[in-house]
Amino acid sequence: MTDDHSQETGHDEVTLGRIETEVALLMRLGEATRRGTGTMEHRLLDRAAYVILRYLDTAGPQNVSALAARLSLDGSTVTRQVSAMQRDGLITRTPDPADGRGTVVSATPAGLQRMAAVRAARTRLYGDILAAWSPDDRDTLAELLHRLNEALDVRNRRR
Repeated sequence: MTDDHSQETGHDEVTLGRIETEVALLMRLGEATRRGTGTMEHRLLDRAAYVILRYLDTAGPQNVSALAARLSLDGSTVTRQVSAMQRDGLITRTPDPADGRGTVVSATPAGLQRMAAVRAARTRLYGDILAAWSPDDRDTLAELLHRLNEALDVRNRRR
């Protein structure tokens, strides 16, 4: 092993350690920011309902097992969340034509409206937080976060 290779490996480990720390902080501070934001719009939906509605908005109606797989969640967890969302009028469930035992979940107009309000509030919040950043830096952050999320998604799907 050459000294250059050892230095490269050591640098990679330091960099990966920094990434791990920054992601851990991002998750903690993101949650603290969500909880600490005083506007009602941010609290219209819990995190799980928001993610489910965002996915239904882009993908259209889904059966519970497909929803669980796409969101890397246990089917029983999604079933409980969907039941609560149905009680709140955020989604509807209809029999799955492909599988009579299952159901297809669809967002309601009220669910989509609430999701859009939360999304707009979050967009304004990040606009405020990143106001001093250049447009290029914001674009770079968006692209790198997208790549990170894609890599995490691929890893979760392999399980």
